[in-house]
Amino acid sequence: MFITLPYEQLKEKGIFIDVRTEKEYLESHIPSAINIPLFTNDERIEIGTAYKQNCVDEARRLGVKYASKKMPEIFEKLLLLRGEHQQHLVAYCARGGYRSTFFSSAFSSIGIRVLKLEGGYKSYRQHVINRLIEINHHLEYIVIHGNTGTGKTEILTELSKMGCDVLDLEGAANHRGSLLGSIGLGDCESQKQFESNLYDQMDKFKTSHIFVEAESRRIGNVMIPQAIHDRMKKGKHIFIDRDIKQRIEIIKKDYTSKLNWKEESIKGIKTLVKYIPESKIDELVEELEYGNVEEVIEFLMLNYYDPLYMNKSNSYKYDLKTGLSMTLEEIARRILEWMNQNTY
Repeated sequence: MFITLPYEQLKEKGIFIDVRTEKEYLESHIPSAINIPLFTNDERIEIGTAYKQNCVDEARRLGVKYASKKMPEIFEKLLLLRGEHQQHLVAYCARGGYRSTFFSSAFSSIGIRVLKLEGGYKSYRQHVINRLIEINHHLEYIVIHGNTGTGKTEILTELSKMGCDVLDLEGAANHRGSLLGSIGLGDCESQKQFESNLYDQMDKFKTSHIFVEAESRRIGNVMIPQAIHDRMKKGKHIFIDRDIKQRIEIIKKDYTSKLNWKEESIKGIKTLVKYIPESKIDELVEELEYGNVEEVIEFLMLNYYDPLYMNKSNSYKYDLKTGLSMTLEEIARRILEWMNQNTY
């Protein structure tokens, strides 16, 4: 027999096993959950078609057929997980129905105790929506502004190392926020996964003063929840200023460290034709082909990113401006010093 519990009771002590298909898992899942699908994408479609045609017994027959073939392999995986972790194994599917029930029941009956997440991913999703609103209501955001390449992400990393709570919006989205922000990162997360990643960070906050990078509400293909974005606007605002050479080096490091960065960059630059004359686009592509990365970065920053950013940035009244002639660590320490003097 297996036990069914809600997410709130399991989140601190559970190793979550997502038994949905790979496609469902990739769209959105509980962060850190391990995907051990009971069915493949095609098998799930076939079983679902049988159910829709009111052939319930046939759907169940197909389910047993496909699941049984995977049982020995899944058993070995669960043995490893049980040996590596002291936490409970917790299975979940879409709504806490057939797949997670079968999974938990089958393996619990043969000696590997697997709990079941009550309500499945659907109930977890509702938990995320509710808790994002609740947690956000008690937070005071300290928003880091600055032109492209000023090292805002790195400054947040330094602040995190110093023990500060940081909300990494771009990390949660897997996108840097700009039109070329996906270069070297792969696909942007789905909206559901973005919100799950945000909640995973926010649920670990130890204080109410949260550092975050200034963003427009859209990051790649996802939208920052309105309540969070509104509260960011009402927070304290810090502007980071750095010289063009420092900014070029940071952008070069961030955008050229992955394979295929050049091909992705060329493809991205060609999408800027609405903002930059086509003849200039051709020149930039040629410069990249010749390896003149710094020249391309400088042009894009001065002629595309900076005007675009400053148009939005100038609408804020800043509580602190800092950054010139300082290292990223020094900037972080200056911000922390300012926070200690002004927020407590």
